[in-house]
Amino acid sequence: MIGAGIFSLPATFGRATGGLGAIIAWVIAGGGMLTLAFVFQTLAQRKPELDSGVYIYAQKGFGDYAGFASAMGFWAGACIGSVSYFVLIKSTLGAFFPLFGDGNTLSAVLIASLILWSFHFMVLRGVKEAATINTIATFAKVIPIFIFVVVLIFAFNSDIFMQNFWGAPVTSITADISHWDDYGYVGHAATEIDASSTSLFSQIRSTMLVTVFVFVGIEGASVYSRYAKERRHVGIATVLGFIGVLCLLVLVTMLSYGVLLRPDLASLRQPSMAGVLEHIVGRWGAIFISIGLIISVMGAYLSWTLLAAEALYSAAKSHIMPKIFTTENKHGVPSAAVWMSNIFIQFFLIVTLFTEYAFQLALELTSSLVLIPYLLVAAYGLKLAWRGETYEKDSREHKKDFLIAAIATLYAILMVYAGGLKYVLLSAVIYGPGTLLFILAKREQHHPVFTAVEKVLFAVAIAAAAGAVYGLVTGAINI
Repeated sequence: MIGAGIFSLPATFGRATGGLGAIIAWVIAGGGMLTLAFVFQTLAQRKPELDSGVYIYAQKGFGDYAGFASAMGFWAGACIGSVSYFVLIKSTLGAFFPLFGDGNTLSAVLIASLILWSFHFMVLRGVKEAATINTIATFAKVIPIFIFVVVLIFAFNSDIFMQNFWGAPVTSITADISHWDDYGYVGHAATEIDASSTSLFSQIRSTMLVTVFVFVGIEGASVYSRYAKERRHVGIATVLGFIGVLCLLVLVTMLSYGVLLRPDLASLRQPSMAGVLEHIVGRWGAIFISIGLIISVMGAYLSWTLLAAEALYSAAKSHIMPKIFTTENKHGVPSAAVWMSNIFIQFFLIVTLFTEYAFQLALELTSSLVLIPYLLVAAYGLKLAWRGETYEKDSREHKKDFLIAAIATLYAILMVYAGGLKYVLLSAVIYGPGTLLFILAKREQHHPVFTAVEKVLFAVAIAAAAGAVYGLVTGAINI
């Protein structure tokens, strides 16, 4: 879960809302995601035979096409999330080397592509080797975050925090270029807030996709559940991992409100954690966080390369993706799935050349894509509890699990709404045409492609994809 998102929180929340809105947003996100973590834990224990990751719950609960959509959404979200990592690396380096800009320049894309294919061939040499490197990166990336939190605790100013607590959202920022330093920090005199009367609900809503993005990865233990020695470890890893990450996310967000006024938080370039620490301790703080981010993002990218490939591989094993994705090389790596994932990432790296806010687009599109798999997992947990399946001798747990699954389902629906129509339509551009893979898989098995209900769902996906393309062409949808 700890990758790029946590390093962007101070500015992202600073632009959207004040301290009160941030508290409410984290209560909603934390509560919703905790119920989802409990659903994963429950399903791991009650359906131990389903050990192929997130999509398998959708397939068993709602049919093959739902399973495909879940696998496709998770895989595409993992790939586009990796694009956000590359953008943020180059944006970080852009503070030192202007040719990288905000991570969406030609130089940035070329360097990112070089890193992409270097990692590609390293992963093909073996999953265990890649996992060892990622373990080292995990420890290395957590250290700067802990130091950031400790420094902010000592630097926390309650007066600044209270000024930020009730603030209106930052809807426009002006800056005198002469006041910017090398790391993107801009002084008080150079910024102003347009204190328009945007409702607290709108402020909170604008943070929702960000909160989803920083929790993406909560399903990691479930994706790799076929490797677990004991099924209960899947649930334990999910819940404990979630709680630990939630604490870090809340601390990074809320402590930043006690260090800089919101106009200054909003003006920080990404990764905004670097600008916050630079304000407190000086130039070395920005350098320190920037190094930590690069380590974090490289490690997270390695994780997500493996997770994306595993999603395609497992889905192909269940016959809802073409069987070519079950191909393994001599090191036991699902090589065809790795190739497909990295070609997809390369395509979206090129797309960032034509986007104004590449990181924000990748972040919010990733969140929108993974919400469908999350919604289907929660709905499957709700379906089991509603029918009483596996609860024949456990009525007390039945009622508790039903309530938790209902809240998780409602939360996922709320997040889809909060993301807005734009990202639902952009997601359909992947879901609709991507269905070709499902059609190929069904024809390989000489099975009927769609049921009657699935034909309707496919028609809706294609119509939404067409609407998105029309919006992009006419300028109604901007990226």
